[in-house]
Amino acid sequence: QDVFDTALVLCHKRARPSLQAHHGRLLRALLVLSDRHADSVMLGRTLLQAAPPMTFGLKVAVWASSVHHTGVALQRAFDQALVLQFGGATGTLAALGQDAEATERGLATELDLASAFGPWHTRRDRLAGLVSHLGLYTAALGKMAQDVVLLMQTEVGEVAERGGGSSPMPHKRNPSSSAIVLAAATRLPGLVSSFLTGAVQAHERGVGGWHAEAPTVVAAVQATGSALAAAAEAMEGLSVDPVRMRANITATKGVVFAERLTFLLAPKVGREAATALVTDAVAACQASDRTLSQIAATTPEIAAHVGATDLQLLDDPHTYLGLAEPFRRRLLGPIVDLLA
Repeated sequence: QDVFDTALVLCHKRARPSLQAHHGRLLRALLVLSDRHADSVMLGRTLLQAAPPMTFGLKVAVWASSVHHTGVALQRAFDQALVLQFGGATGTLAALGQDAEATERGLATELDLASAFGPWHTRRDRLAGLVSHLGLYTAALGKMAQDVVLLMQTEVGEVAERGGGSSPMPHKRNPSSSAIVLAAATRLPGLVSSFLTGAVQAHERGVGGWHAEAPTVVAAVQATGSALAAAAEAMEGLSVDPVRMRANITATKGVVFAERLTFLLAPKVGREAATALVTDAVAACQASDRTLSQIAATTPEIAAHVGATDLQLLDDPHTYLGLAEPFRRRLLGPIVDLLA
């Protein structure tokens, strides 16, 4: 087991630089994408329904922040997992006598691994931490891919990957890279669960648990690597359509600004009355060809309490972005520092 566990750790050490390279590549692509679309207004979407506007730059910054945060945690997990396993039969190295400690430290130095100075034959928390953080990292990649897939739907059409053609349907651009990411994100929770299930091991050397670990760990690293490379490919080639984003906002006829109108009315007529007035205005808007601002301007109970300028700007998304840009810059700050 000493040989096997140490070999597995050395495999992790070899895989790590590849993951780090693609991670940096992805962060750079996300940073460029966010900066490029800092002013590209789009619908926010909650429970898959249209909600008040945001910017695509902020959406990308949220992706990047999650990838960065889970990536930092993953690197710490690698640091903790790259440890020599050398304990002998029951973890005492008794067979080496007085040379035991020097041999253990010398072997760690030769293999360029950390010395745990103690066996971890049935203490699998380091590897469990690595697999778990691979799962968290891939989940961050999966969230990003899920957003891309939804934004690529024909009815939405706000972004598109550069590849993914269909042989029988040449008009299509399928989210092929995002599909790879989502497949990996679907697999990882099961792999994490499998590893944790086998982590409860008996006495000084278990039976069955650690024998099942290697395929699980290898699959987790490989799936994460595939997802990461595909995510970087997707973000580097992602095309964004700000015109379509704005058109999708316009298509709501301004009902996504109902929150804004409610908050303008509430100080004057009270929250309950404001909610009732805006609910009626939204219903009238949805039953006609008029926008919410037009309905509001011709509703005496609303127009009497909301200024003409506020009504005129009601459905202008650029004037209802709140802290979108400060939040975007704050989220990207640590990444900018890292890549500087």
